[in-house]
Amino acid sequence: MSFLSVSRLAPKLLNSKVRLFLQYNLKDVLADLIPKEQTRIKSFKQQYGKTNIGQITVDMVYGGMRGMKGLVYETSVLDPEEGIRFRGYSIPECQKLLPKAPGGEEPLPEGLFWLLVTGQVPNEEQVSWVSKEWAKRAALPSHVVTMLDNFPTNLHPMSQFSAAITALNSESNFARAYSEGVHKTKYWEFIYEDSMDLIAKLPCIAAKIYRNLYREGSSIGAIDSNLDWSHNFTNMLGYSDAQFTELMRLYLTIHSDHEGGNVSAHTSHLVGSALSDPYLSFSAAMNGLAGNDVKYVNLYDTHIVVPGYGHAVLRKTDPRYTCQREFALKHLPNDPMFKLVAQLYKIVPNVLLEQGKAKNPWPNVDAHSGVLLQYYGMTEMNYYTVLFGVSRALGVLAQLVWSRALGFPLERPKSMSTDGLINLVGAKSG
Repeated sequence: MSFLSVSRLAPKLLNSKVRLFLQYNLKDVLADLIPKEQTRIKSFKQQYGKTNIGQITVDMVYGGMRGMKGLVYETSVLDPEEGIRFRGYSIPECQKLLPKAPGGEEPLPEGLFWLLVTGQVPNEEQVSWVSKEWAKRAALPSHVVTMLDNFPTNLHPMSQFSAAITALNSESNFARAYSEGVHKTKYWEFIYEDSMDLIAKLPCIAAKIYRNLYREGSSIGAIDSNLDWSHNFTNMLGYSDAQFTELMRLYLTIHSDHEGGNVSAHTSHLVGSALSDPYLSFSAAMNGLAGNDVKYVNLYDTHIVVPGYGHAVLRKTDPRYTCQREFALKHLPNDPMFKLVAQLYKIVPNVLLEQGKAKNPWPNVDAHSGVLLQYYGMTEMNYYTVLFGVSRALGVLAQLVWSRALGFPLERPKSMSTDGLINLVGAKSG
């Protein structure tokens, strides 16, 4: 049976899988999925709501709640041994399964966003719909452009990025609907609209900041509705190398999410739980991301430092590092900086193991991304976190839609004083 003949069948004769396949509007797909997920979670909570899923130790309380199971975050899970999985799919699986641009080999971030939102691998038509939808929503309001143009050149790019996102709050559909008393069952629809608008506009904000700081304020140009999100972004940045666009597709895909407990994801989750709109929630997340320090480790007790080794959760080589290494082996195998990074990959873990200086001596994503960006001419290291921020929107905003769809309440953990903990431990041990 042809696709055309199937599409002409009466909707009631189509099963749910076929209906979802025929839907290219992401909001329509969500409208089908959300009631099913609400029912599934309600049933699960009714049956197992009082089940104990772990113990909390004093070390966890003092250690930044590390290791505590205290959040529901649907879009990705970080396994200490195998790394990140986006809705159950590993990075190599996403590279294989997600649609690519014509002639391209790397996954399109639009496809990953569809996967993060729906849990389903999209087809090319669905990804094309997302690309065109983001192109349609990309224009910045004039007051944001004016603000960006008036920032001093010594204001850090991440500060500019966060401020511009906050200022976009003037455009929030959710904020308006909430002030008008919209029913909570409709919250997700307005969060979805804001999230789509914000993701669409982020490359324009990021490119404007880049051009103002590093390209003498030259114009970012216009969005081309026939190009994908990453291609428009690299065009606005002023890069025409097709390989750099491919790198950006990979970069924006692999940095998109890293489970719910990291600083940026958790911040957006917390602020969003207070029913702040996506602009305010994501801006808060970016302020947290801007404060993340690259971790360094000393070798042989000298003053030499090696960035990008070790991770708070991972106990193996970060798969985000691995896929970037594979990209370099394919496109820039003879680059001197890549050769240096490759040598460090062979040397550093063994040294760290011998010295007993790290539980995880393996490289993380930060050990490789800078080399690739430098190779294609983006040498402005202060700007790299902005690229990270553009990517992270895909994960945290996909989750924000689901947080409101599932009616997650205000996040409010119980805190204790040291005296209170001492008394509690005494009572427990007594």
